[in-house]
Amino acid sequence: MEKYSYTESAALLARARKALAGGVSSEFRKYNHPHAIFYNHGEGSYIYDVDGNKYLDFTLSQGPLILGHSHPEVLKAVAEYSRQGQLFAGQHIKEIELAEKLQELISSAELIRFCLDGSTAVQTALRVARANTGRQKFLRFEGHYHGWLDNVSWGISASSAEAMGSREQPKVFPWTEGLPERARDEFIILPWNDLELVKKVVAERHKEIAAIITEPVMCNNSCILPAEGFLEGLREICDEYGIALIFDEVITGFRMSLGGAQQYFNVIPDLSIFAKAMGSGYPISAVVGKRKWMNLIQDARVIHAGTMNAGNPTVAAALATTSVLEAELPYERMFLYGQRLMDGLRQAAAAAGQKLLVQGPGPMFHMGFTHLDKVSDYRDSFNYDKAKLGKFIAGMHDRGVRVIGRGLWYISAVHTEEEIDTAIKAASEVMQTI
Repeated sequence: MEKYSYTESAALLARARKALAGGVSSEFRKYNHPHAIFYNHGEGSYIYDVDGNKYLDFTLSQGPLILGHSHPEVLKAVAEYSRQGQLFAGQHIKEIELAEKLQELISSAELIRFCLDGSTAVQTALRVARANTGRQKFLRFEGHYHGWLDNVSWGISASSAEAMGSREQPKVFPWTEGLPERARDEFIILPWNDLELVKKVVAERHKEIAAIITEPVMCNNSCILPAEGFLEGLREICDEYGIALIFDEVITGFRMSLGGAQQYFNVIPDLSIFAKAMGSGYPISAVVGKRKWMNLIQDARVIHAGTMNAGNPTVAAALATTSVLEAELPYERMFLYGQRLMDGLRQAAAAAGQKLLVQGPGPMFHMGFTHLDKVSDYRDSFNYDKAKLGKFIAGMHDRGVRVIGRGLWYISAVHTEEEIDTAIKAASEVMQTI
């Protein structure tokens, strides 16, 4: 095995800590192996660091790079349109073209507003729901990540499943210091995939609830698919009580299909958030929704603003990305390669006598060491052996395969069968060492 060195990254990290708080610009970047790594370029399925190490990349920058690194059509579109200007504080033609394209592709996209990231788009959707219904609370699920802002930074961390209390009356913990206590009063939280419990709580408290927000696949913790009938049941509940059903498709959007998870599962929400893969690494997101709900933005009764929204480079990147995805339709291949990799990891673990759970739809999936045969909600995820996973991720990194530290893998449209097999081979070697 080639010995990877990280001395240049270590030196840059020491320098960065004198100017950047913690040496990074996002908390998640601290948790690479063996520390935050500095990269200098990426191409296709590979990313390279300042020490000259080359990695077969399955992080895809936490998901956005569905076309891989530095896709030539995306870079060309961004460069060409940026020559006309970067930001006009006014409208431009490609903004309309992108909105029209999203209307074509996404079932619920009758009206659209562009933002910069998933966190702000989530808050826009919640504001729209509150204004339409006159109700103040939203219902969300344990372990679902909807950005890092105050009212959603609860229920995504805990010391144990037992600490979370009963399923009917969950106890939530702040993800970070500095959250205002009043933010806790904005939501009701429940375990995911328990439709009967959702029905019971909504029947009792529907006069308080403006929206139910969910990841259609629980990507951020264990990549859990919805139980049969769960999404359909949420749709029926929302219809019965006049509640907005919001799909957070920041990860699933453009990854499970051109029309997102709502097309894949054939369940149409009232409002949705798309981001990450839409822009191939450029900062853009969209709130899309049915006209009935989005009309309050249309009529300026709900204010949505942002100086940087729909800037030229980001819109050009999104148009180029959707164009490539439409032309190539890589989804069958992404599902196939994802399943091939999932099966390969299972076989590698079995050969090494390791108890491994691999689950997810394929274009994204999760692996973790546990005695469980299935993880169905966030509480189940406390059964994973995080220390063993950490050793596995480190071993893969030292063999030139980059995986998100919590065990989430992403497949891109440019990964090849040979690269999938390379990752399986590395995993087989690492499984024997942990």
